Amino acid sequence: MVMANLVPSIPEDAPFSPAQRAWLNGYLAGLYSYAPVQTSDTQAVSLRITVLYGSQTGTAEGLARKFSKELKAAGHNVTLSSLEGYVPATLASQKCALFIVSTYGEGDPPDAVQPFYQQLCVEHFPLLGDVSYSVLSLGDSHYEHFCQFGKDLDAKLSALGATRILDRVDCDLDIDEPYAAWTQSLIHKLHGIASPQSDPDTVAPQATGEGAKVFEQSRRPVASATLLPTRYNPYLSELAEKRPLTHPSSTKLTIHLDFSIDKSVVQYTAGDACGVIPQNNSALVDETLGLLPFSGDELIQVPKLGSMTLRDALLHHLSITRLTRKMIAEYASLAQCSRLGSLLAPERQAELEQYLYGRDVVDLLKQCPGVVENPDQLVKMLPSLTPRLYSISSSPAAHPGQIHTTVSVVRYRSYERERGGVCSTLLSDRVSVGDRLPIYIQPNKRFRLPQDPSAPIIMIGPGTGIAPFRGFLHERRATGATGRNWLFFGERSAATDFLYREELEAMLSDGHLTQLDTAFSRDQAHKIYVQDLMKQMSSQLWSWLQEGAFLYICGDGARMAKDVDRALHQIIESEGNMAQEDAETLVQSLKDNHRYQRDVY
Repeated sequence: MVMANLVPSIPEDAPFSPAQRAWLNGYLAGLYSYAPVQTSDTQAVSLRITVLYGSQTGTAEGLARKFSKELKAAGHNVTLSSLEGYVPATLASQKCALFIVSTYGEGDPPDAVQPFYQQLCVEHFPLLGDVSYSVLSLGDSHYEHFCQFGKDLDAKLSALGATRILDRVDCDLDIDEPYAAWTQSLIHKLHGIASPQSDPDTVAPQATGEGAKVFEQSRRPVASATLLPTRYNPYLSELAEKRPLTHPSSTKLTIHLDFSIDKSVVQYTAGDACGVIPQNNSALVDETLGLLPFSGDELIQVPKLGSMTLRDALLHHLSITRLTRKMIAEYASLAQCSRLGSLLAPERQAELEQYLYGRDVVDLLKQCPGVVENPDQLVKMLPSLTPRLYSISSSPAAHPGQIHTTVSVVRYRSYERERGGVCSTLLSDRVSVGDRLPIYIQPNKRFRLPQDPSAPIIMIGPGTGIAPFRGFLHERRATGATGRNWLFFGERSAATDFLYREELEAMLSDGHLTQLDTAFSRDQAHKIYVQDLMKQMSSQLWSWLQEGAFLYICGDGARMAKDVDRALHQIIESEGNMAQEDAETLVQSLKDNHRYQRDVY
């Protein structure tokens, strides 16, 4: 029996602020509430459960491993498998399959999971009438196709006759709360199923009828720098360097940043990303408060963070620069505004997306003033301010104690107001060298250099997509790798936007960079892009692939990555004298052998 007085807590004299201590005490209490209660029931039956994950950067895999341990602790017989290489027909032999999957690119499965899903979708795939399942879907609501792969997988499994144990849960960037809700609901249902009278190989379907849900939660406070840094426990890093990479006459600004991690526990591998915890522009916070009947000094409660002023919440913890479908739904309900509410109809999805694009909370408050009557309504409506991820452009071997990032500063004008990216303008305009910023490492296990240092690599990275390849080049030099290095880089103009030009030309001169091909789209009458250069170099590119080269793409996933992938298929077809189907098989083989890796956004 759990005794209330045994719940652990953080001592009053521990080195934490009151808000941090309150959050940690709540977190410990939450964990303790899930501790198994000792009972006299020794006849509980173990269920055979398969936990399957589809992961691009490792988040889904980490959650799947964690859940597998929780299920084993609950007494079940658990098998953990990646959907990479998983034979879909095997599903038919499973009684209980629990999926944790992420969405990648434009609503696609992770690269390594695409073969599984393609096979699952073939015509006349065997029915899965004996399978019970549930799906936890990971995504980012800032993107149009939020959690799309999880939704597609859920619908496909249902169409094949499988039965939901629990409705799909869609997670936004903050995943702790939805993960806990999904896993604890499942464990509860499975415990009810695993009664002494149950067949251990059978899971009775018990759909909840609650529908798919989106959960969001607020960012947690910065904790001790001695703990392993995560998005919830970031490391306060000193900004050691900041410099522009573009010429002052350029139409855009790209900057190079150096974060100090000297004498810290922060570690990374070339190819990983750096997460930065941003804060909103104080001028935008003031403009928002100016449209509300509040001073900003009102005390409010932010989930997981406790009590703070409304101004502090708007500055550090709540997102105010973008609108979401959920925000429109809640605001329309408060305002009883049929015009806004009608945009939520499924047939008006395109109009809703057009309305959301380029607008923020200020626009909403101006359009329908006088709606928000108390601060709690505003806090409930606004999603949490989420971290921004930037590909690391340094090498731990070449730059010990440093993390370099390459950031394009987002600025634009919309609806007669100047706007900018939350984090990029913070880094550019509102922090200086010597300031400290909360950062953490987001591993990218599917974007790694070859284990064989003699293997050649081909890197395609226009714009800030060059970031990880700068890290790769420095890493290969620092570790003495002998493989050839070929880089495709593209931007607007060589005179104003040639990022890291001196470094790259020096590497080319001393032979470390075997080949450098550049596409500056606006330096000639007709625009040239990296995929055009690939086609011009098709014979040589095909030769490198035949010699075992690894091919990498980093950058825009909406257009560039698709154009490059299309060009790769065409090159293989023409140079390899292959049919389209055979070229597709070869490209898939490159992916399966980790010789074709993408980091797109």
